[in-house]
Amino acid sequence: MTAPPIDVLPLLAREEQALIGVLADLGAQDWTAPTEAGWPVHDLTAHVLGTKLGRLSRDRDGHVPEAALGFGAEWVTALRQLSPEVLFAMFVDSTTQLTDLWKHRDLEESDGWLTVARDYAEHWVHQQQIRAAVGAPPLDDAEFRTPVVDTLLRPLPHALPSARPGRQVACTVEGAGRWTIRATPTGWSIERGAASSRSPLASMTTDADAFWRLCTGTLAPAETAARVQVSGDPAVCEVLLGLRSRDCSLTSAGVPASATAGSAHRR
Repeated sequence: MTAPPIDVLPLLAREEQALIGVLADLGAQDWTAPTEAGWPVHDLTAHVLGTKLGRLSRDRDGHVPEAALGFGAEWVTALRQLSPEVLFAMFVDSTTQLTDLWKHRDLEESDGWLTVARDYAEHWVHQQQIRAAVGAPPLDDAEFRTPVVDTLLRPLPHALPSARPGRQVACTVEGAGRWTIRATPTGWSIERGAASSRSPLASMTTDADAFWRLCTGTLAPAETAARVQVSGDPAVCEVLLGLRSRDCSLTSAGVPASATAGSAHRR
């Protein structure tokens, strides 16, 4: 069975509330603490707020700006004029609005569930970065973490080189589960569960923390070698190790919306 849609709707409001709980307790110095995303906490919070407001503006209100500048450097620079108290108040005011938006939509239509899952994954990653910067414990319970791993794996079928139908790529992410990417006559498909092949085309084994850091470009090369094990076809292993967002520094928009197609030779 092909992997089903990722249902993160029950988690959206809880993820937001968890971040608000962290932000509510920050002192002045905490807001200036550097994060792995390359921005201090204030700036990263502004970025997250911007992505939420942008989604509401586009998908709820139908607002299409004349120039889509995104919520990177220009937005963040502008919001530096706001105090942490004002920024926090704006963040709180936006809470649950995205949940309310999506729960009234048919997320099966046009793969809307994937849009929601990508947004959730990006916000979850940024929350981990904020928590790490201020010494707060991670929000890494399996129910929050597993959908992020699942979402970050979904570009793989579009990135792998073509192969004979039936060939498999096995992915084991400790703390999240197992996935199999299977070659079909029309391309690759992804499904939950261990590979049935005793000799998959390639395999990857890692842990959930290392995996999301690999995909977001924040896992150091030395850690990658130690924490991400790949074996099998060299071209496929290269794709597995290169599974990261195009904005891999996470200073603008973090989660892959698509993957670069691999070379089209058969194996």
